[in-house]
Amino acid sequence: MLMAHPAVLHNLVERYTALAAADPSDAPARRQVDDAAYTLCVTTGTRRIEDALAVAARVLGAEGGSLTPAA
Repeated sequence: MLMAHPAVLHNLVERYTALAAADPSDAPARRQVDDAAYTLCVTTGTRRIEDALAVAARVLGAEGGSLTPAA
């Protein structure tokens, strides 16, 4: 299976994480969260965001990356 470059994957995870903190009653923000989750799932070949995040963690860990921004 093809996998996104670790930098791209890292950016997708950061985007999803930032958007997921939005107010769930904000419809436009919720759509952005859903779009980010969908993109992350497609990129990792998964169907659930939990699985996508797990795959991203494995890939980024194997590449020396991290799911948290550099300090």
